[in-house]
Amino acid sequence: MNSLRIALSALGLALLSTSCGQGGADAAGGEDALRLAVIPKGMTHEFWKTVQQGAESAGAELGVEVVWDGPAKESDRAEQIKIVEKNQGRVDGIAIAPLDAEALVKPLRNAHEAGLPIVIFDSGVKGWDGYASFVATDNHQAGVMAADEMARLLGGEGTVLVLRYAAGHESTTNREEGFLAGIAKHAGIRVVSSDQYGGEEKQACKAAAERLMVRHGDVDGCFAPCEPVTIGLMEAIDAVADASHDIKLVGFDSSSALKSGLASGAIDALMLQDPYRMGELAVRTLVDAQAGRPVEKRVDTGCVVATRANMDEPAVARLLYGG
Repeated sequence: MNSLRIALSALGLALLSTSCGQGGADAAGGEDALRLAVIPKGMTHEFWKTVQQGAESAGAELGVEVVWDGPAKESDRAEQIKIVEKNQGRVDGIAIAPLDAEALVKPLRNAHEAGLPIVIFDSGVKGWDGYASFVATDNHQAGVMAADEMARLLGGEGTVLVLRYAAGHESTTNREEGFLAGIAKHAGIRVVSSDQYGGEEKQACKAAAERLMVRHGDVDGCFAPCEPVTIGLMEAIDAVADASHDIKLVGFDSSSALKSGLASGAIDALMLQDPYRMGELAVRTLVDAQAGRPVEKRVDTGCVVATRANMDEPAVARLLYGG
């Protein structure tokens, strides 16, 4: 009887052990589930919060743990580097939106050489192509699209200023350069300023925009490459521009303030990325790369032009309001 009881107990333990070990990468939170670090440029702007939603949704569906961890400010390159370094040995792969196209190369190369697959999203890096895939908007082409929309709004004639975001940010730099390349094709439009930066804070962007408007007078159009610069320009136009002069504003991204600005006519057009899809595809691509499955080296997540006229159309509304 004792030997039978012992045998049954051993069998029960064996079955329990087998049951506990069946989770693998398909059981979120299980011992064998993949653990992936997803590192945005910052944690405050609505764009990154939507990226997080897409990343975590993909993680939940695929049964992997998504560790969302980024610097508090989009200017803190040193903190983003520390986040990359601390995740070596803790995760099975890294998806990152690099704050600096050059400063992040060394830590990402080190992580890759340590055996971690790397997926870059939103912004690229320079001088290193060891990453598995780059998941992002074609930012240069989006800038060209913004220039074409500006030319349409101005009827092909007028003066325009560009308020840049911050040096070293590959995504916004590509948008700025794309806009300048696109607007140069319209002979009747003159760019009066394109070398000033607003930075990551909305109030700093507003102050920089106000200085430019005082210096150059009432321009006919303004271009902003991202959310804080768009808000800064919108508020500056309202504060200092001659109310009788209609200044066209073309910006990037979506937030509560930007949606309200578009609806009221304070903003004439917004270039909309798909941050949810960007986060989702970054995680899906990283899971495939970690498993050794083939992935595309470049994944374009798309961009559309939102105006007051089309903002309630389903394809545009999804990007403006989510869902």
